[in-house]
Amino acid sequence: MSFGDPNNPYGQGQGQGQQPGYGYPQDQQPGYGYPQQAPQGVPPQQGYGYPQQQPGAYPPAPGTLQANNGYINLHGLGTVQVASMGLRFAARLIDGVAIGVISWVLSLLGLAGVAGAAESIEDCTKLDPMTEAYQTCLNDQTAAAGGIMAAFFGFIFLIFIATMLYEWLMIAFVGATLGKMAVGLRVVKEATGGKPGIGGGFIRWIIPMVGAVLCGIGQLLVYLSPFFDNSGKLQGWHDRAAGTLVVKK
Repeated sequence: MSFGDPNNPYGQGQGQGQQPGYGYPQDQQPGYGYPQQAPQGVPPQQGYGYPQQQPGAYPPAPGTLQANNGYINLHGLGTVQVASMGLRFAARLIDGVAIGVISWVLSLLGLAGVAGAAESIEDCTKLDPMTEAYQTCLNDQTAAAGGIMAAFFGFIFLIFIATMLYEWLMIAFVGATLGKMAVGLRVVKEATGGKPGIGGGFIRWIIPMVGAVLCGIGQLLVYLSPFFDNSGKLQGWHDRAAGTLVVKK
């Protein structure tokens, strides 16, 4: 009968196999305090030694400015940059040139029509004032002058309509005028990130036009109103009313 090694406090011989226990170093198994490795054939996932997403690290809600640095998160677009006033001013200058060219062409057409109508007026001074022909000539002159005035104001109205359609419809369906395209800007709905549409484009156009009635002072204030926006979105009064926002493409 063998009592084993007296130096072995557990009474087991070395040939019986040493079991891990107190006093013996144990193999380090993956567990608490050790980075775990992903099993072979399994893609890396959280919990296998890879950094986990920090609590609260969620995308900002739509319409939320990011640290007031000029970037905003919009639904459907993600993070975009709010257009600066410098770029918006440059776009407005380009649009002014485009509208000026359209008005100039229409004015030339109108003047040509007026000049043609004026040349057709007969000179009544050569007729005897006491004759019926003279009275007929005067009546023709009066009718021709009325036609000229109607044509003049008609072309002014046509220029107004062309200007309205340029600003309104391009913003509504394209999201940008020629000036905004040139400097890389677009107008979007703040709630959806889409194009303003007929209603939004019209509201955004009509408010500066109403301001233009006051000798243009109201219109100027509307275009400068983004400077007064404390939200950091640089929304003018017309943008707030239409629910739109000017951003970089």
